[in-house]
Amino acid sequence: MEYLIWAGAAVSVVGLVGILWCIISVAQAKRAGLEDAALRARLQRVVVINMAALFVSVIGLMMVVVGIFLS
Repeated sequence: MEYLIWAGAAVSVVGLVGILWCIISVAQAKRAGLEDAALRARLQRVVVINMAALFVSVIGLMMVVVGIFLS
């Protein structure tokens, strides 16, 4: 079950990259000085991506835990 552990770690890293992208995107949006409606629209899109990245990261961590239990 070692392959499950490594696959889960890779999936978790993909989720972490997505979360980091969200942080950078929000920082850039705040620095851009957008109007309230434009900033709100951009942040709503980032929240959706952030939740998806968090879900992917959690799935990866669950794969790691299952791989450890089955080893």
